Amino acid sequence: MASSFPNPFSSFAPTTSTSTSTPSPISLHPSLRLSPSPRFRNPRRQSLTVKASLTTTPGSPNVLLQVKNLTAVIAESKQEILKGIDLVVHEGEVHAIMGKNGSGKSTFSKVLVGHPDYEVTGGSMMFKGENLLDMEPDERSLAGMFMTFQAPVEIPGVSNIDFLHMAWNARRRKQGLPELGPIEFYSILYPKLESVKMDATFLNRNVNEGFSGGERKRNEILQLAVLGADLAILDEIDSGLDVDAFQDVAKAINALLTPNNSVLLVTHYRRLLDFIKPMYVHVMVRIIRFYAFSRIKNPTGRLNGNMASEDGKIVKTGDISIADQLEKEGYKAISVV
Repeated sequence: MASSFPNPFSSFAPTTSTSTSTPSPISLHPSLRLSPSPRFRNPRRQSLTVKASLTTTPGSPNVLLQVKNLTAVIAESKQEILKGIDLVVHEGEVHAIMGKNGSGKSTFSKVLVGHPDYEVTGGSMMFKGENLLDMEPDERSLAGMFMTFQAPVEIPGVSNIDFLHMAWNARRRKQGLPELGPIEFYSILYPKLESVKMDATFLNRNVNEGFSGGERKRNEILQLAVLGADLAILDEIDSGLDVDAFQDVAKAINALLTPNNSVLLVTHYRRLLDFIKPMYVHVMVRIIRFYAFSRIKNPTGRLNGNMASEDGKIVKTGDISIADQLEKEGYKAISVV
C-alpha cells in the first residue's frame, strides 16, 4: 500500500516494507473498515435486537455501557464462553476486570467491540443508549469505543501516520465535521506523541512492524490519545512492559481520563491498579460449588455430593480491596465455596 500522506519528517529516513502481504480485516482498527464485510454480520442480530432506554438520576453521571445477561459462544465451535455477564459503566468511571486465564475476560472485551470470532447468543449490550448488537465493529469504533490488544498486530505497508490520519478523519466524517489535511492533523498529533514519550520517527514506520512489546503498547495508547474514545477497553495493557514503560503508559492513560469518558481495564495483576485506580473491581473466575447430599464419606474420603461450576460471568464486584485480597490469597479465596 503506497502512502499518499505527505511526510512531515522528510529529514528522517523512513522505514519501508517490502512485504506484499495483505493484512486481514481483523488486523485493521475498526475505524478503517468503512465498508464492513458480510462475514461480520451476526446471523442472530435481528432476534437479539432489543429496545431499551437508559435512565439516570438528575445530576448523576450518564450510563455509558450497560450489559445485561450477556451470553456468547465461539463462532466456529459453538463452545459457550460467556454465561451471563452483567455490567454497568457510567461516564467518568474506571472499572477493572480481574480473573485467571480462561475465565472469559478477553472474550468479553472482544465481544463488546464485535470481534467476528465470537457470536452473541443472548442478553443485551447498550452503549450511549444505542444497541451494540445492531452495530458493526467499525460502527462501534466510530461511536466512541476503543480496544487495545494483548498482542498488537503488525500492518505491513501502512505507516503509523497514515493509519492515524485515516482513523482520525473517519471519526470526523462520523461527527459531520470536515476532514483535516496533513499539516493540520500533524499539529494535533505531535502533542500526543509527547504524552506517551514516543519519538516522532515512529510515525514513518509501518504499524507495529519491528516494534518491541513496549513500543507496541505505547503505540496503542497513542492511537487512543488521538482518537479520544468515550470508552477505552484496555486488555492487559501492562503485559510485556518494563518498569519505565509501564509507568509511562499508566501516566498517559490517566491524562486521558475526563468526567465524560471511561476505562475498562482487563488485568491479572494488582500493580496496574496502583497507577490507574479503579472505582470498581470485578472478578471473573470459575466458581466450584459442592452440594453434599450425604454425610457418609465415599471411598475417596470426601462427602458424597455433586459438583457444579460457574464460569464465564462476573462472580464478585467491589472496590480495590478485592484486588488486595487476590494479591494475598490468590483466586482460591473466592473460587471454591
